[in-house]
Amino acid sequence: MAFVPRSELDARMSRLRQRLDAAVPEWRAALVMGKVNLYYLTGTMPSGALVIPREAPAVLWVRRSFERSRAESAFPDIRPMRSFRDLAAAWPDRPKTILLEKEVVSLAHLERLNKYLEYAEFAGLDPHLAVVRAEKSPWELALMTQAGRIHRHVLEDVVPGLLREGMSEVELGAETLRAMLLEGHHGVARVAMFDTELFLGHVGFGESSIRPNPFDGPGGVEGMGPGVPLFGSRERRLRRGDLVFLDVGCGVDGYHTDKTQTYVFGGELPAAAIAAHRTCVDVQDAAAALLRPGAIPAQIHEAVTGGLPPEFLKGFMGYGDQQVRFLGHGVGLHIDEYPVIAAGFEDPLAANMVIALEPKKGIAGVGMVGIENTFVVEPAGGRCLTGVSRGLIRV
Repeated sequence: MAFVPRSELDARMSRLRQRLDAAVPEWRAALVMGKVNLYYLTGTMPSGALVIPREAPAVLWVRRSFERSRAESAFPDIRPMRSFRDLAAAWPDRPKTILLEKEVVSLAHLERLNKYLEYAEFAGLDPHLAVVRAEKSPWELALMTQAGRIHRHVLEDVVPGLLREGMSEVELGAETLRAMLLEGHHGVARVAMFDTELFLGHVGFGESSIRPNPFDGPGGVEGMGPGVPLFGSRERRLRRGDLVFLDVGCGVDGYHTDKTQTYVFGGELPAAAIAAHRTCVDVQDAAAALLRPGAIPAQIHEAVTGGLPPEFLKGFMGYGDQQVRFLGHGVGLHIDEYPVIAAGFEDPLAANMVIALEPKKGIAGVGMVGIENTFVVEPAGGRCLTGVSRGLIRV
């Protein structure tokens, strides 16, 4: 268990203030309520709110659990509250415009909050927090390096020994999760996308991996059923000759890596599928080499995908109407973070951003081939945290 050091919290708060001073020079106060952002800035995940006045030190107000937050957080000013009434009473000089996480706070929650803040106006804090969180500190990278080691070991070394004819997708997912937990995985895969759930990730045999689903990613999944379109199917059983697709997250103390590993169980894939997979690996390698400070995500996307043959693009980054527009995404406290390797993203990369690259292609009768690994942006190009396997491991 890692407690966030005071020096780490101070540096994060300083960077957020510097970002707001530069990007929103008129800002007067910010209010953080999302638990992941609370953890990032305070080292604890309470039910509560972090008040950040421009001209005064920040205060963390905790409804539940004050005792736990005091025990695990090095944040300097933590105070108990019974309701937002306590917060409002202690903040009489609050401004009329407050920066708030619009992507996180529901309208109903906002209305309850505003009952006590007397109808303040709210501007978006989310993009500024996203930029600040994107550049990882050495402390954060150490945790992500641990996650990457677990990820590599379980998916490359352990899973091949778990595969057996007749097992269900759920059985493979459960055994993979157990192996990861025993190695130190924190047990969840947190996503930032609105109203999106993810447990372990996607587990698919054959065409299950191109099954249409609501998740905004290139891979598919049959899932448990209409009520839980996640994880894997209890009915789909592993057969000889199947492509096995695992797109799963791993994490340590809140920080994730993202990895996709493919296997061929007891047979051979068509030559065209193998060739498509190798092209995906080449795309990953080319994109990883360009993950340098100062590189423009949109230019990386165009450089590595612009020359792909039209025939290959059918099913690339999603089968049928499931195609997505990105090639990679940031990773950290959420498995889907800023920045995105896609057209339209023009802000340059910075050193120590962490990016998951996931070129994949869906093939009828086979499933989803391709690869995904997590890389650190460095001057020499992306440094992989999650292993060097080229995929299609034969079992």
